Amino acid sequence: MIPIEIWERWKQHAGESSELLQELAAMQVSEIEAAFGEPLLFGTGGLRGILGAGTARMNIFTVRKASQGLAGYLLNNCKRKPSVAIAYDSRINSECFAREAACVFAANGITTHLYPLLMPTPALSFAVRRLGCDAGICITASHNPAKYNGYKVYGSDGCQITPEAACAVQERIDHIDCFDDVITMAFEKAAEMGDIKWISDTITEEYLAAVRALRVEPDIDIPLHVVYTPLNGAGLTCVQRVLLESGVRLDIVPEQGFPDGNFPTCPYPNPEETEALEVGLALSRKLQPDLLLATDPDCDRVGVAVRCAGEYRPLSGNEVGILLLDYICRSKCTANSLPKAAAVVKTIVTTDMAFPIARKYGVTVHQVLTGFKYIGEQIGLLEKQGKEDAYIFGFEESCGYLSGTHVRDKDAVNAALLICDMARHYKKDGKNLCDMLEELCVEYGYYRNALDSISLDFPEGKARMEKAISMLRKSPPSVIGKFGVLKVVDYEKGMPATPENPCCLPPSNVLELQLEGDAKLIVRPSGTEPKVKLYSFVRETNAETAEQKLMELRTSGVELLGRT
Repeated sequence: MIPIEIWERWKQHAGESSELLQELAAMQVSEIEAAFGEPLLFGTGGLRGILGAGTARMNIFTVRKASQGLAGYLLNNCKRKPSVAIAYDSRINSECFAREAACVFAANGITTHLYPLLMPTPALSFAVRRLGCDAGICITASHNPAKYNGYKVYGSDGCQITPEAACAVQERIDHIDCFDDVITMAFEKAAEMGDIKWISDTITEEYLAAVRALRVEPDIDIPLHVVYTPLNGAGLTCVQRVLLESGVRLDIVPEQGFPDGNFPTCPYPNPEETEALEVGLALSRKLQPDLLLATDPDCDRVGVAVRCAGEYRPLSGNEVGILLLDYICRSKCTANSLPKAAAVVKTIVTTDMAFPIARKYGVTVHQVLTGFKYIGEQIGLLEKQGKEDAYIFGFEESCGYLSGTHVRDKDAVNAALLICDMARHYKKDGKNLCDMLEELCVEYGYYRNALDSISLDFPEGKARMEKAISMLRKSPPSVIGKFGVLKVVDYEKGMPATPENPCCLPPSNVLELQLEGDAKLIVRPSGTEPKVKLYSFVRETNAETAEQKLMELRTSGVELLGRT
């Protein structure tokens, strides 16, 4: 059916939601085409889209349809009665979508464990494994603007589901009519029958206990003042508890402390971006804390700004990652607790500064594809080999960190506590994190990294994105600006394990161009938007030269993609 016919059918069936019905009735032709054009696709991140009426939007009907598809997949693949765990963040309709999903699972005979209050995404990963569930769902759109929401799906291992599982669920969704084929029931009835169960406070306490157990220096007693903002998201309760219990003096950014899916003071709540920190930075300039910490709405990423010479310098995800890596290795060596076969896991687009730091401490670096699910997968593989204790840290450039195996996704609660302990460790020696970062650069070199996203307009955006990568693959350049191309590494057919990298990488649409002068570019398409992502890497012996070199490489890389 064309969008107009689908729109008419939605008007006939959407009566239970007066809000959606009003939106449908007011739609113009262009709005109908946008809302009922390409449907939301179920990928390894589940669903993510703009809130509103239509097959291409996040609403109760697309949530029910996805839940019905996932329910069918679980019933077909589980040898026992399946169960799921569900969490949600502060976004608009998150609690509603969580309950709608629970009602569909319950109606399909699947036991559902639901958090009664908004919780961080890592707490969902913990609950899946602790409760022995077959899947988990977190209703969140991570750090996207307020108009978005999403449906993030986890497997029984606590990792985001595999591409194979996502494809199998999507195939089921494709054959489901969101009005005729979805089975649901009243929430109260499902709860009364025991098919929907509340996740108890005991599980939350166990999660927080697991986070506290990961402290490298639990007895450190150095005063530390922190300003913290949960960016109106789900992080306040858990982050506040672990930091206060560790002795941190804590001030919450008042405008951003309460849950609010409209994000009134932070339209783009991504702690990677300095703009998202502005309200917190303003309070920090007034209160003069040692650190500013900011977690995204579902509290799996954390941004950091450090007081340096009276001002506050935001640190990148790469900078925080290598600081934490060195701190963990240094502290464990001092305590004689570093495992003999210690392993750190990073993604291919994360700083290569991890390699010399790891070598110094005799730690092996496992390098995986982009996405924290691949870091979680490595923990699972180590666990199967009886080497789970070897894992000491995993991180990615987008402010995601994990120092334990209690969850299989990035954990901003764990990272916030670890960052504070690290700051106190260096404060006792009269240093701050900027001082320590400079020491590492003097020892290992000035590594600089940057990400540029080249947006391509709808509706041809996806095709243009694929064409650009394909042309670059077929005809790679011999020179990019003033940088000669030494080697092109194509991940399209996957990568076998090597002595340098013990990970076997699955096929991925990624190109790596290794360049003269200790530089490289990595190009990959975005998994959620019509964008080509360009990662630039350089290394130099001083900061000024490194920054200049990075700027030149970024300019040349963007020009290259503009010509393809």
